[in-house]
Amino acid sequence: MENNLFLDAAFSKQTERPPVWMMRQAGRFMPEYWEIKNKYSFLEMCKTPEIAADVTMLPVDLLGIDAAILFSDILVTGEAMGGDLSFTQGVGPKFANPVKSEADINALATDCLDRLQYVADAIKVIQQRLNGRIPLIGFAGAPFTVMSYLVEGGSSKDFKLTKLLIHNHPELAHKLLAKIAKVTIDYLNMQIAAGVNALQLFDSWALALSWNDYQEFSHQYNAQIIAGLNRTNVPVISFCKGSSVFAPIMAEAKPDVVSVDWNADLLNIKKALPAGIAIQGNLDPHILYADKPVIKKYILQLFERMRGEKGFIFNLGHGIMPDIPFDNVKYAIEVVKEFRY
Repeated sequence: MENNLFLDAAFSKQTERPPVWMMRQAGRFMPEYWEIKNKYSFLEMCKTPEIAADVTMLPVDLLGIDAAILFSDILVTGEAMGGDLSFTQGVGPKFANPVKSEADINALATDCLDRLQYVADAIKVIQQRLNGRIPLIGFAGAPFTVMSYLVEGGSSKDFKLTKLLIHNHPELAHKLLAKIAKVTIDYLNMQIAAGVNALQLFDSWALALSWNDYQEFSHQYNAQIIAGLNRTNVPVISFCKGSSVFAPIMAEAKPDVVSVDWNADLLNIKKALPAGIAIQGNLDPHILYADKPVIKKYILQLFERMRGEKGFIFNLGHGIMPDIPFDNVKYAIEVVKEFRY
């Protein structure tokens, strides 16, 4: 690998500066993304290896980040299992056949890797294009988050149906979560076999859960997934909205990196984690709307706070918003790349 900064930091080695990549870095804030998006549906983009590679490469070529992340979606596993998935502009993802009963859970497939082969094909195309320049991160949605979409039928503000399921019918929730976990292990192992250099597990909606419910309905399945990966020198990043609260439990699942949202002091979290677990984060993405001197001030503040710490990957506390100016994102990455410890 020409640029090992990201992998070194993920394995808690000393680096000359923090490596940088950003969640949703191949996204709607780029005019070049829209040139592609206006020709194809979102799922067509995900399912056509050459197009997925085109989008994956946009931030590599235009922003100069230290790691690429596969262009895909966390819900492709739910679709492969039998969810009728669609994406609508301004609405987001929808499952037309939400899970409402034990019969619906029983109907979901777990032997469905063949339906995800397009992801492995995309990884191979992307790695040919990257040609050893920087690492490629693969990913999957964590079981609780995927379950919430399958049960709610889409995005939710209150997760009422999901919480009714876990509280009134915990045995059914566990049955569903176990199925998603099995598919996720197979899917991530397929990504490793196809050539990804790192993995991130996205538990985007874990923040909906209480401490005890997180342990029961999220953590144990994330731990199963991480333990089930066939990996050598492939670091695993665990991310959730709520990691500022759940980081101590997240560490028990033995990821290499815990990715932290922007509500916490990063150094405090790092010092509370076991030695050898790296940390990723945690700039508030809203800061990228601000004037450039403000962006620089906040990034350098974070870097001074983390000075001397091994195992620090710079990222946002969540994804880039679609209307953040491209120039601001590019500037933030330049600030990171000019910094030296």
